[in-house]
Amino acid sequence: MESRVLDPIDRNSEILFGLFMVLSFTGTLSVATAGQKEVREMLIAALGCNLAWGFVDAVMYVLRNLVTRARRARLWREVVAAPGSEPAHGLIAQELGPLASALGSADLERTRQWMVAQSAHMAPAAGLTRQDLIGALGVFLLVFASTFPPVLPFLFFSEVRPAMRMSALIGIAMMFLCGHGWGRYAGLPPWRAAFVMAALGAAIQAVIIALGG
Repeated sequence: MESRVLDPIDRNSEILFGLFMVLSFTGTLSVATAGQKEVREMLIAALGCNLAWGFVDAVMYVLRNLVTRARRARLWREVVAAPGSEPAHGLIAQELGPLASALGSADLERTRQWMVAQSAHMAPAAGLTRQDLIGALGVFLLVFASTFPPVLPFLFFSEVRPAMRMSALIGIAMMFLCGHGWGRYAGLPPWRAAFVMAALGAAIQAVIIALGG
């Protein structure tokens, strides 16, 4: 089964990133002085900012994948070319980190032998792949699409205050869903993680409203 291009951490992180960016714009409005002109300028700025940062995040996603693959390929080559078992074991253990303490020398040797046996079938570190492009597109769309739910109230409410409050509620609801997804992925109680994230979102909204609204 082919693994997903973006795991839940990636997906929720990009949604939250785009959400925090747009909320920083909606929070700059003042209920006392903001009119239609200021709301329109805020919407354009929020869309433009997340459009730009969605592109930047997509590029960084591709670069991160390229660097990760190159690092793994280098580790493989170093293990295969190691001048003996002990240096190879050290390289494998260093890559595994704390988990290596649960492995004995026999386990590390079996891993080394498997890597040597597979080396003939291992392709060199690849360049840009189709998966990279699909993932980059997903990153871009997540960041950019997360702009729209919090700004929709400003299109339907003529008054700034109710629009800002509804926008804040939508932002908290999105954080609740992201927290639920993170909790389920991490093996934590999903609802507890969701409420923690929603509480964090409410606190952030309170700060934004206090400073800008």
